[in-house]
Amino acid sequence: MISIGDRLPESTLVQLTANEPEAVELGPKLKGRKVVIFGLPAPFSGTCSEAQMPSFIRTKDQFAAKGVDEIICITGNDPFVLKAWGEATGADKAGITLLGDAECKYIEAIGMRLDFPPAGLIGRSQRYAMLVEDGEVKLLQCEENPAVCDISGGESLLAAM
Repeated sequence: MISIGDRLPESTLVQLTANEPEAVELGPKLKGRKVVIFGLPAPFSGTCSEAQMPSFIRTKDQFAAKGVDEIICITGNDPFVLKAWGEATGADKAGITLLGDAECKYIEAIGMRLDFPPAGLIGRSQRYAMLVEDGEVKLLQCEENPAVCDISGGESLLAAM
């Protein structure tokens, strides 16, 4: 699993723009910037929609005040699901970037893959939040239980900064 001090791997993720999937290279997005990245297992599920995403929407301005350039959510979903979820939660209006990793390459590379067949979750992400500066992990908070959002929410990451 990725650790504090590690550099995030070069990865190609996907975002839906103007109804077309668009490749997003993670490396250039992080270069010379302070970014919050959080991962979650299941958009539209209770904990993801009612706890983790709202916590980053609530704290977006506080992160900006601490010099954070962008807040990015990365999940093991396709960009069409993420666009609909962004609209449903208000993440799109809040300016939270939603990136899909449907092949789970980035998620596996950082050691955060989650498979939970009883819930139909295969190739998803563990629940975590991290602060990244110029591609290097500065803070990392991972939940032991992906069904809860205690240390992976916006307020918890802010408190750790």
